[in-house]
Amino acid sequence: MTPELERRAPAPVLAARGITKSFPGVRALDRVDLEVAEGEVHAVLGQNGAGKTTLMNILFGLIHPDEGELYLRGRRVRFRSPHDALASGIGMVHQTRRLVPAHTVLENLVLGHPGGRGLLDLRGARREVEALCARYGVHVDLEARVWQLSEGEKQWVEILKALYAGVRILILDEPTSALTPPEVQVLLRALRALVDRDGVTVVLVTHKLPVVRAVARTVTVLRAGRVAARLVVSDTTDHELVQHMVGQEVTLPAVHTPDHPGPAVLQVEDLSAYNDKGLLSLRGVSFTVHEGEIVGVAGVTGNGQEELAQVLAGLRPAASGRVRLLGRDITHLPTLDRWRLGLGYVPAERAEVASVAALSLVENTGLNYHFDPEFCPRGLLDRDRLERLTRQILATFRVKAPHPYVRAQHLSGGNLQKLVLGRVLSRRPRLLVAHLPTQGLDVEAAAFVRAQLLEAKARGAAVLLISEDLDEIFAVSDRVGALYEGRFVALVPRSEADPETVGAWMAGSMGRPA
Repeated sequence: MTPELERRAPAPVLAARGITKSFPGVRALDRVDLEVAEGEVHAVLGQNGAGKTTLMNILFGLIHPDEGELYLRGRRVRFRSPHDALASGIGMVHQTRRLVPAHTVLENLVLGHPGGRGLLDLRGARREVEALCARYGVHVDLEARVWQLSEGEKQWVEILKALYAGVRILILDEPTSALTPPEVQVLLRALRALVDRDGVTVVLVTHKLPVVRAVARTVTVLRAGRVAARLVVSDTTDHELVQHMVGQEVTLPAVHTPDHPGPAVLQVEDLSAYNDKGLLSLRGVSFTVHEGEIVGVAGVTGNGQEELAQVLAGLRPAASGRVRLLGRDITHLPTLDRWRLGLGYVPAERAEVASVAALSLVENTGLNYHFDPEFCPRGLLDRDRLERLTRQILATFRVKAPHPYVRAQHLSGGNLQKLVLGRVLSRRPRLLVAHLPTQGLDVEAAAFVRAQLLEAKARGAAVLLISEDLDEIFAVSDRVGALYEGRFVALVPRSEADPETVGAWMAGSMGRPA
């Protein structure tokens, strides 16, 4: 600990000493120390694969360290399971969902609650949860089934579940990764209230430096499983934090907008679709994406972006309208036929939709090649060829993995995202639909993914980028637009818009018709 931090920090309420943890082929944590003062937000920064989630899982009793000790309010503790951590007042909101999709929000909140033994008093629980929501300015339909919620709403259910359990130390692993900008502001206000008004201690894992600067007092930076720095947030700069995280400068290639766009690759005409609640969420959308062009679509979650991506990929039926790929009507074609025609899809849910956790990386790569005669001669999968391709993807896309046969569930979120992107781009798609491709990624991984989108464009692919990150939209797009209530507010050349204007379009302010 630096002398400045040591002088200013209160006594730690939660501390980890010399934590070491190894998995097959990987040392995830190497003698890591962490100190969290009571009644503050302590941020944990680091690249994907730096060991942040592993450390949090140890603090919560999900996994056990190979070496090292944990201390709670000065006393050594050993959590055999999350039940022990919860009993000690420590709760955790995971980056991946831990909810029951078929149950309602209220049922998920009371499930496993410490006071839920015996007969459930759902009416009383509803009153308590509604008071909790009002206290922190959260709006969630308690009667909705979890499978009907957006990713942002599911994240709020996870947070409310921990708060409803009455924890005094709250671990948040990438809590803003699935939240829209307005939802992030609600979360930040809630965190300030938790700490300043209610005295809760928060351990915040995030890649977003503005979030750290908005709420955290101290920060621990992990790099390659070791502590790279322990700092007071107000005493450092964003540049210094990135340097500690990455260890080098991070740059992104400049956008080169073509003077003469190529022929139309994707043509969408008056497209409409229903969401999972049976409501019309995409309303008569029309646009074109050309060869060698990136079209960036912004929007607040729930305004039709997910439905647009899924209809284009063939995962959701169109209610009306037409979709043409290279001049062919694919509106009612199955997903496999679209892949064969040259469509590539990177879904927002990399763990739930884009990959199979229990399968190896080779098998996950095969998900995009099982129909390819080159990889399936005489109908049998050529595993040697598939392994060679997987190794090539791991090397080209800088996926950190001990070997190509490790299960996908053992990769960090960023490395899994790079594997999925590499698997899709290795087929050289004519059209790439990328939905939230850098969600939850660290600075370097996000820059790498954006560079891959630009390279795909340079090879002549048409790219549809659907993102809630306006910096990302403006970093790579040739044309930018925004969806609001299922319709395009505007779709214009990048030079004719700015982030403030597009942000207003996302909120429903009138723009130029698409």
